[in-house]
Amino acid sequence: MKQTRLTDDDWTASTAESQPVPAQSDTDEKSGESLPTTKAALCERAAAHATKIAAEHFPEISVGMIDWETSTRMQRSAGVAIYDQQSEQVTIRLSWDAYESYGWEQFSRVIRHELIHAWQYHEYGEADHGSTFRQWVEPLETDRHCEQYTEPNYWVVCERCESRNPRYRRSKVVKQPEKYSCGQCGGAISIENV
Repeated sequence: MKQTRLTDDDWTASTAESQPVPAQSDTDEKSGESLPTTKAALCERAAAHATKIAAEHFPEISVGMIDWETSTRMQRSAGVAIYDQQSEQVTIRLSWDAYESYGWEQFSRVIRHELIHAWQYHEYGEADHGSTFRQWVEPLETDRHCEQYTEPNYWVVCERCESRNPRYRRSKVVKQPEKYSCGQCGGAISIENV
């Protein structure tokens, strides 16, 4: 079985560095199981949950061959499945902040979402949110996209159509909005600091 790797700002951290989750109930209301309070426990619980789901829906996938990581840097996505084409290794990286924000019940949907991507990589060598993904959304009680769990640092606002797009980092668009235009209508954009 693959070893659980923990991630942090430099993508590696030891189990001893795991910080407990503040103020959540100690047990899952549905299963009665203990809720993860460290990054290592979250990876272990995620792998156990994925194993149960895969046994029923994706028996051709060996969840034990998936590397599990947590990250405190992820701000835009609650999870990501990463595929190395050369080794055919799948790594599922989970956001610790999303887990803290969502709680286990909602976060388990993220795990099922990423498991679908792992299956897509196994079957097709690529993953997306198209038809092969959508066929599993309802049976696995998951979502195509996750809810925002952190506030953006900036909003890119179109002055013509008033569309608003979140930004979490000081990107080129944020630094020099005059060089860019709205992707929907071509209008000028401005930046709102949060």
